[in-house]
Amino acid sequence: MRPKATFLTIAALSSMALLGGCSDQKTDTPPTSAPTSTGLPSNGAPAVADPITNTAQFESDPCTVIPSAEIESVGGKVERSEQEELTMGKACAWIFAKGANTVSAGLVAGNKDGLSSLYAQNATGGLTTFKPVEQVAGYPAVVYANGGEGPGTCTLAVGVRNDLVYTVIPRLGSDHPLYSDPCGMATKVAAAAIKHLKGA
Repeated sequence: MRPKATFLTIAALSSMALLGGCSDQKTDTPPTSAPTSTGLPSNGAPAVADPITNTAQFESDPCTVIPSAEIESVGGKVERSEQEELTMGKACAWIFAKGANTVSAGLVAGNKDGLSSLYAQNATGGLTTFKPVEQVAGYPAVVYANGGEGPGTCTLAVGVRNDLVYTVIPRLGSDHPLYSDPCGMATKVAAAAIKHLKGA
C-alpha cells in the first residue's frame, strides 16, 4: 500500500506544479475572480465552438464527472477514487488496483484564460512540452508540460470553454498496458468527461 500512497503524492504534486504554472503568465488584464470570455481566445489559441457552460457542480465535485466503470473500461480495475485539492482547482484521482497507477482529471477553474494561457506560456518559453493535438470529441486540445516528462505520463488539456480547460494526467508504471501510450488514455478519459459534461 505504501508505494501507492507515495506514487499518488508525487502525482498530486506534479499536477499542482503543472496546473499551477498557468497562473504565472504575464497578461495585460489583471486576474479576476469571475470567469470571463472577453478577449478570449488569445495568443493564437483556437476558439471553442460549442462551449460547455453547466460546469459548476463538476468543478466542486470532480469525481462525479466520469463514473468509475468508464475509467475501468479505459485503464483497468479501479481500487478507489479520491478528490485532490490543487492550486488551480479540484481534480479526481482514480487509483488502479494493480500497481502504482493513477489517472487524475478535473476542470481547472482557477485558470480563467483556458487554453489561451498555455499558448501564452509557450510563446514565452515557459513550457518544456507544448503540442496541439487532434480535437477531443470536437474540442481543441494540447499536450503540455512544465518539466516532469517521462514514460507513462502525459498532461492533456482540453478547452471546454474559451475560459476553462479539463485536464487529464495519467501516471502509469511499466506494468500498466497503456504505459507506452499515456496520451491515448488521457484522450479517452477526456472524451468520456466531455460526454458527461455535455449531458449534464
